[in-house]
Amino acid sequence: MGEPSLAPRAAEAIDPRVPVPEPAVQAQTTKGLVSQLDSLVVQASTGDEAFRPLAENARRLAEAAGEKGSESWIVAQQALSSAVAARAPVTRAAAEIDSLSAQRIQKLGGIGAADLEAIQSAAARVAEIDEREASAIDGIQARVGN
Repeated sequence: MGEPSLAPRAAEAIDPRVPVPEPAVQAQTTKGLVSQLDSLVVQASTGDEAFRPLAENARRLAEAAGEKGSESWIVAQQALSSAVAARAPVTRAAAEIDSLSAQRIQKLGGIGAADLEAIQSAAARVAEIDEREASAIDGIQARVGN
């Protein structure tokens, strides 16, 4: 093979002063996306409403629990398990929002600015709920010695 060519490459022929066009900004969300996202946020909020009393009960029982393996400790563990299971609607909503985003990228080759903003907003609202619930579970687990 020989020496590499020193001839100008095609990319070097492009004038660097030529403005790069901005991608088209999508001003409105895709039809139905906002409805789907709103439904998922409601699912997370409703799930959180069901989670709170179970978490509070588990916290109360964990504070009163005796030694590991005692009857009161077992009752606290069962209450904790119920609270963890009650997180399912929130984690499912978060996963479905991520899935909507991935599907749009795969199907359309990208996400429009308005759709991205709507997805990020819904994801942030659900993530806030998820983080609060995870923190509550962590606190209860710390009390019962998990």
